[in-house]
Amino acid sequence: MRFDEGAGLDTSEVEDLRGGGGGGGIGGRVALGGGGLGVVGLVIYFLISQFGGVSLNPSSGGLGGLGAVGSGQQKDNTSLSQECKTGADANRKHDCAIVGIINSIQDYWGQEFQRSGSTYRKSTTNFFNGGVNTACGNATSDVGPFYCPGDSKVYIDLGFFNELRTKFGAEGGPFAEAYVLAHEYGHHVQNLTGVSKKGTGSGPTSGSVRLELQADCYAGAWANHATTTPGETGRPLLSEVSQQDVNSALDTASRIGDDYIQSKLGGGRVDESKFSHGTSAQRKKWFTTGFQTGQPARCDTFATNNLG
Repeated sequence: MRFDEGAGLDTSEVEDLRGGGGGGGIGGRVALGGGGLGVVGLVIYFLISQFGGVSLNPSSGGLGGLGAVGSGQQKDNTSLSQECKTGADANRKHDCAIVGIINSIQDYWGQEFQRSGSTYRKSTTNFFNGGVNTACGNATSDVGPFYCPGDSKVYIDLGFFNELRTKFGAEGGPFAEAYVLAHEYGHHVQNLTGVSKKGTGSGPTSGSVRLELQADCYAGAWANHATTTPGETGRPLLSEVSQQDVNSALDTASRIGDDYIQSKLGGGRVDESKFSHGTSAQRKKWFTTGFQTGQPARCDTFATNNLG
């Protein structure tokens, strides 16, 4: 994956909270289902729920009762705005690449909404370290990337991408990271369209699983158009997406299925009644559906009995 060296970056779509706050455990209500609990958070949920101590409450949308996170995060985009100006910066610096990915995803959805006669409202991505306060409650980095429908924002500790490689054995790489972010923005689209209200319950055919698989499909649809979607300057931010990039995204999808997490990292026993994100095969299937068709309309996981 490479960025067009001369394309512009927009750091206003990111809030950098890494300079303050954090610490403690998970508290409040961090969104699952429609919020897209990160894979590390899934591991925590499976481990604790199997041995007691936490319950999943779909109506409240999250995990609760595991402590609190301190407040005090302050937005400081000074460094990002100074360092991340063009695609050339994105090709050299990790933080700038993340900014470029976010810009590209939102450019795509802005144009997709416009084509359908509606207006896309941008979502801000928050970079944080350790812990963060959100409208969905407090969270630590252990929760992984997530989307909070309460404030319509994406939250991520960028160290999560190292976790994917070291703990989950994923290939990693820039496009695997792009898949993760595009998935979270898929939840934002669901929030804007009202589909997120359907993401309740747990189990292999639950609304939660359907919501997550649709977000995977939306990520694939963006990936299909990533090198042709013009940014605000009129030039596509991404100039190249290779088959190896797509393979790395599929590899990541295979590492974060409910069955893989339960069997490899949750004690070896697969309990379908606790499925909330779909199997590895399903996640790969729906990303591929979006990528091959490039049509979000083909991502209606709520209208099919065959989730894969």
